[in-house]
Amino acid sequence: MSNSINTGDTAFMILCTAMVCLMTPGLAFFYGGLARKNNILIIMGQSFVSVGVTTLMWIFGGFGLAFGTDFHGIIGNPADFFLMKNVGTLANLLHGATIPFLMFFAFQLMFCVITVPLMTGAFADRLTMKGYILLLIGWNLLIYFPVCHWVWGGGFLSNFNFKDFAGGTVIHTTAGFGSLATILYLGQRKLTEQQKSQHNNLMIAAIGTGLLWFGWFGFNSGGALRADIQAVNAFVSTFVALATSLTVWILFAKFKKGYYDFVDILTGSVAGLATITPCAGYVKPTEAIAIGAIAAIICNLAVDFRKKKGWDDALDVWGVHGIGGFTGTILIGIFGTGASLVTASGLNALLVQILGVCFVAAYAFIITRLILIVSSKITRIETTAEEQEKGLDMEFFHQSTYDE
Repeated sequence: MSNSINTGDTAFMILCTAMVCLMTPGLAFFYGGLARKNNILIIMGQSFVSVGVTTLMWIFGGFGLAFGTDFHGIIGNPADFFLMKNVGTLANLLHGATIPFLMFFAFQLMFCVITVPLMTGAFADRLTMKGYILLLIGWNLLIYFPVCHWVWGGGFLSNFNFKDFAGGTVIHTTAGFGSLATILYLGQRKLTEQQKSQHNNLMIAAIGTGLLWFGWFGFNSGGALRADIQAVNAFVSTFVALATSLTVWILFAKFKKGYYDFVDILTGSVAGLATITPCAGYVKPTEAIAIGAIAAIICNLAVDFRKKKGWDDALDVWGVHGIGGFTGTILIGIFGTGASLVTASGLNALLVQILGVCFVAAYAFIITRLILIVSSKITRIETTAEEQEKGLDMEFFHQSTYDE
């Protein structure tokens, strides 16, 4: 521990943490607006439930599993910070040398809180609330905490110099490929194609997107853990990639199908954000233009591939978040700009990035499927055709968003 607290860096990280916190309700609005009108509360509720369950898990051992004393590169020691022991106002030289360790604890918690909710848009209509809570607990314990340790907590991937600035692998790749495992396990919704494509309120979805945009500045800039040049670089690169991806996405959609719709605008921006996340602090803003363009094309093609395969990813979590984070992680090895921004591009760096992100994607997919199999032995996790037709809001909350 260290006593060298910088008040400016601390104030910056307080702001970034609050911004990332806002992303969870922002995600709830985004998914809630895109959901069917009788499934709004369930998908929004899943985001809010994560705030409670994940925070308690983080306090009672989760933070230690992610950032505690390393055990053979695999996992941290949960006893190190259990019930916030040794998490105080002094700085930790390994994790934010100029901010209180308590601030690092809170900032990393917000990342953990939002990861499983990212998956909920994929399996909309198909998972019971009990099933979701079991998935949330098992997923944090077996996927998020270990992967976070591998990449950011001194685990084996960090020892290979694998880079992920703000969560393209730890958050987006894991959630994306975990969601793919979920939709393949749960199968198709028992609904017509028209019912599947119904969005209840695109204005609310747009508000949610705006909240995600705002929070993402804290998400990416906060990865620097101090108010410095790298944080500024990440801030500007984030918006450049967002804007480029949005523009290229709608042009690409127009070229392919002769038109673009409002959801294309929202989705295109999120694809750019997911892709720039792992490399935001490692690339120049001018390079973020290329990254945003690549994001739009690759993620758009991934969505097309998903449709051809018949995978029922309700809100395209795999194609946008999963493939976006996956692609951005690999692009670090191509666009990394050298010592001034911590990492370096080159063949070795590219190979490490490819192997690392492929391993994490496969791990998240396999373990997610195992969690679902075990959960289904404990309780009913799949919704029935009748529940899907009727809508899950009344079934699980006995409430509806709109008066009929």
